[in-house]
Amino acid sequence: MNKKERYYIDTSVIGGCLDDEFVIASKLLIKEFSEGRKIAVISDITRAELSKAPKKVRQVMEKIPGEFIEEVSLTEESNELSVAYLKEKVISKRFLADSQHIAIATVVKTDIIISWNFKHIVNIERIRGYNSVNIKKGYGTVEIRSPWEVVGYD
Repeated sequence: MNKKERYYIDTSVIGGCLDDEFVIASKLLIKEFSEGRKIAVISDITRAELSKAPKKVRQVMEKIPGEFIEEVSLTEESNELSVAYLKEKVISKRFLADSQHIAIATVVKTDIIISWNFKHIVNIERIRGYNSVNIKKGYGTVEIRSPWEVVGYD
């Protein structure tokens, strides 16, 4: 039996279900999780961000059965990796949560990180920076994509 891919999703993917620009791909991705074709990896950082989001955004997560969600947390190890991204100036300290998303997903070895955040996450220069730090620290590279790239454009 094939192991299901584990996709780390940040808050932008969940909120994308209610955004005209991102709704189609976001809903297709949530559907894949809901049907158990992929595992949604959700961090405590994402949960904290969702707790401040409108109720409609929080309700998107209710569509995914618990057995298809993997809960992960910021650990000392992932926090140290996040700080390394800041020290290497891959991302500014103002966007600490974004660096934490990448670090958590790297440490727990998700298959892909998915986000609509094109400024700080799905950005070729930043991806190169994250991967440079990851290699220096002994982690593998991470694959970072937008929902469109993983669900297709049909």
